[in-house]
Amino acid sequence: MTLFMVFRHLLSLVLPITAAVLVPGAILWDRSRHTLDLGLNPSAAAAALGLLVLLAGLLLLAVTVWTLVCIGKGTLAPWDPTLNLVVSGVYGHVRNPMISGVLAVLLGESLIFGSPGIFAWFVIFFLINQFYIRSLEEPGLVKRFGEEYLEYRANVPMWIPRVRPWAPGKGKRE
Repeated sequence: MTLFMVFRHLLSLVLPITAAVLVPGAILWDRSRHTLDLGLNPSAAAAALGLLVLLAGLLLLAVTVWTLVCIGKGTLAPWDPTLNLVVSGVYGHVRNPMISGVLAVLLGESLIFGSPGIFAWFVIFFLINQFYIRSLEEPGLVKRFGEEYLEYRANVPMWIPRVRPWAPGKGKRE
């Protein structure tokens, strides 16, 4: 992997890092004391559950990036899209695993910190992505990949993962 490729992939992480780290950090930042306001003191069970959800989200993000690099020959960034339509691996279960990973991280953070502000950002981030994906990303994918993407979209859910992965040419199955 060349230095340019490494830079390209690191640059593509700007969006998920902003959504999952910088915005929640800004939400928790207490300007008057120049420190983090760590929320509502969640129970140990809520914090433990939050940690599990956060770690699952990070794992999903890592697997998604790896899949886009290896199979898609591109990045997760809209300005540097994949060359190939990716429908295998986590993409055989759900169409938007990267956004699902960020959502899991945000939900985990809201539980860990007991933060209604981060939970509100989780909801806002979901709604923004629902609109963006439906109105901009998916029409672009239809233009780029045509019938191949339409078949994939008809068989793989946008947010709630399939139990068994879908594979092209196999029709609908669960």
